[in-house]
Amino acid sequence: MSTPPQVVPIFATPLGVVKLAALAGANTALAALFTARALPRWCDPDADPPAGTFRGRDDLSQWSEPEVQLLLGEMLAGVTSVVSGISELTREQFDSLRPELRCWFTIIGTDGHLAPENHPNTSWTAVYCVSSPPASPIRTDSGVLRLQEFRPGNMFMDAAQGTARIPYRPGHCVWRPVPGEMAVFPGWIAYEVALLRADNPLVLVTAGVRYVGADQPWMPPW
Repeated sequence: MSTPPQVVPIFATPLGVVKLAALAGANTALAALFTARALPRWCDPDADPPAGTFRGRDDLSQWSEPEVQLLLGEMLAGVTSVVSGISELTREQFDSLRPELRCWFTIIGTDGHLAPENHPNTSWTAVYCVSSPPASPIRTDSGVLRLQEFRPGNMFMDAAQGTARIPYRPGHCVWRPVPGEMAVFPGWIAYEVALLRADNPLVLVTAGVRYVGADQPWMPPW
C-alpha cells in the first residue's frame, strides 16, 4: 500500500463535560434545598423511581430561589457552549434560536440507582452534579453515569473490532459525576446511574434542552 488510508468518524456522538465554576459557592445551598424538598409533594407524579432514589417534578425552572436561578442560567450557558461549538450556524444565527428547558433534581441514596431512560422531544440532555460521595474502593462503577451504546447491535465482534481506539470502540460510555461538573449529550441517548455503594447521597440536576427557530411552529409540546 503506497499511501495510508483516510479514516474519519461517520456516526460520531458528542459528549461535552463542562465545569460550572460559578456554582462552586451555591452547591451547598442547592443540596440543602433539594434534600429539604425530597418529599411527596415535590415528587414527579409520573415517575416511578427505584428504591433509594427520589426524583423531583420537572418544574425546577419555575423556582424563584436565587441559587436555583443561578444554576439554571449556568447550565443553559454550558449546554449552549457545547451545542454551538459543533453547529454550522453562525453566532448570530444561533443566538436567534429560543432555548427551552425542563429541569428536575434527583437524589440517589445508598443502594439507589437511576434506571435507563431518554427524553423524547428533547435535543440535548444535561446532567449537573451538585454533590457526590467519594468513589467506592470496592465498586469502581458506583454511582457513575452510563451512556448506553446500542449501535453495534448484532454486529460480529472479533479481537480487532473490540480493541479499536475511541471514537471507534463500541461499548457504553461512563462519566463519573463530580461536583461542579456537567455532562451534555444528545437527548436520544439512553442513560442510567449505576447502583450507589456509598453512605452519602448523590445529588444531580437534569435538564432536557432544545433550541427553537422562528420557522418551527410544528415543534411538538413537551
